[in-house]
Amino acid sequence: MSTPRITPGGLRELGPFNWIFARGASLATGVDDAHIFSTLGRAKGLFRGWLYYSARMMPFGKLSRKDTEMIIIRVAHLRQCDYEMDHHKRLGARAGITGSVYENVIAGPDAGWGDRERSLLTAADELVTKRDISDANWDALRRHLTEPQQIAFVLLVGQYDSLATTLGTLRIERDSKR
Repeated sequence: MSTPRITPGGLRELGPFNWIFARGASLATGVDDAHIFSTLGRAKGLFRGWLYYSARMMPFGKLSRKDTEMIIIRVAHLRQCDYEMDHHKRLGARAGITGSVYENVIAGPDAGWGDRERSLLTAADELVTKRDISDANWDALRRHLTEPQQIAFVLLVGQYDSLATTLGTLRIERDSKR
């Protein structure tokens, strides 16, 4: 484990709003300190803007919670982002992604999925690895998603790919359970 490049902040570094949010998130998730929030919260207003944007992806996004969590778990797996994986394995379970379903998300698009899930996972894989979606795979997405959902899909994959980069670059430590 690498040393964090920016240490998690307390009340003085985060300010009252960000500190209260970070503490509440820590309590809600059963960890001593939700490092993502106590670290990114040091960016003050930028953090609040990011929170709003992130909430518009999940949990208040245009895709179902199950589809959203499936996509996030896939991105976290592809990016080898343990921090994202820790959180979204738990959140995904609440949306029905448990047991063999979870294992199939990790295994990928060819793990015996129906057309919808295979299309979502294939497109997510392409976005993360190639930074684009082929026309054939875009057509597959169109079969299952409305145009606003297609936009939301691309933004969701990009958001969690970017977050994996942020978590890794800042060396944000995984949270420890209470």
